[in-house]
Amino acid sequence: MKMWVAPSLMMLCSLISYIDRQTLAVLAPTIMGETGLTTEEYGIAISAFSIAYMIGNPVWGSVLDRVGLRAGMMIAVGVWSVASASHSMMSGLVGFAVARTVLGFGEGATFPGGLRTAFDSLPPDKRSRGLAIAYSGGSLGAVITPWIVIPIALHFGWRTAFLFTGVAGVVWIVVWRMYARPPSLPAPARRPARFHVPNPGERRFWALFASYALGAFPIAPILYVAPLVLSRVHGLSQADLGKVLWIPPLGWEIGYFFWGWVADRNRARMARPVKLMTLLMVMGLPVAATPFVESAAAALAIFFWMMFVASGFIVISLRSAAQAYPADQTALVAGIGAGSWSAVVAVLMPVLGRMVDQGAYGLLFFVVAALPVAGVLGWLVLNREGAAESKAAG
Repeated sequence: MKMWVAPSLMMLCSLISYIDRQTLAVLAPTIMGETGLTTEEYGIAISAFSIAYMIGNPVWGSVLDRVGLRAGMMIAVGVWSVASASHSMMSGLVGFAVARTVLGFGEGATFPGGLRTAFDSLPPDKRSRGLAIAYSGGSLGAVITPWIVIPIALHFGWRTAFLFTGVAGVVWIVVWRMYARPPSLPAPARRPARFHVPNPGERRFWALFASYALGAFPIAPILYVAPLVLSRVHGLSQADLGKVLWIPPLGWEIGYFFWGWVADRNRARMARPVKLMTLLMVMGLPVAATPFVESAAAALAIFFWMMFVASGFIVISLRSAAQAYPADQTALVAGIGAGSWSAVVAVLMPVLGRMVDQGAYGLLFFVVAALPVAGVLGWLVLNREGAAESKAAG
């Protein structure tokens, strides 16, 4: 059982990271009311996080590969815990934007650390399940953040809620320092002699971009747009939304474990999992029917299903890409995947937002269904000669 300690600790890490990033969103009405922050300024602060997170993922991927998981994750969680707690002292746009920028950059280590932990601590036939455990804290965090943060804010004020997030990070660092060592977390066989950076000139880079960033893109509109659809199209009140918005992320959570098991069972074919990628592409098509269903329950079922499918794209993409890159660049693989996803989200979410304002729900969900199709087709082209590139190329 000791082999599962490190992935489980990374699950707690990703859980804390999602609580930290969601706290501002969950408490936004109260914070904006007390500080006078406008909706436009709130949007700028959110964008600052997204841009920094996009940059932080590949940077931390390279750092963790070079300096090691134990020290690297303590530094990263320390940085973002201070940034999260600092929200409690802010009262205007500049302060919140700076805090969100540092938070986003620090949290860029979360998923590179999760993938690296799974590969360092587990044998090949269990690595995808280890990845699922490490990543599952993010989806679980999306489910439970309102249940944790809102009661603290109601009883002690919104500033105290941010202090709580900072303390949670410090506690994790203490526990990680105690247990992130052999035998729970063996030292990697070797570390790179230099820091590696993503190379957009490589086929394997774009293969990962296509399968991860485009395949898993639907997670973003379901998290951020689905509440508006449920409210405006199906008439759910804010109180109603509070009772049901945990349902789609539950599909995300379950999907990690299911697809992790599938990937481990098919590990011999993970260098080029054509059948699994094609299956995921087909499974994602029903999201296009969302505007045509008549009940909120049916829409929620579709959102649950799409989150389940999107988690498959994440697990299968990373397991495949990890075999195309050298072993000493495993964290960088996760950094490229999550960073490219964040870049696509930053570009496309404003476009989808305008579609919501215009009531163009048919076009919106056509785009959400089409992007994974484009991602898989692109991935197939880029992988037509087998694995993206030889590990020796790294």
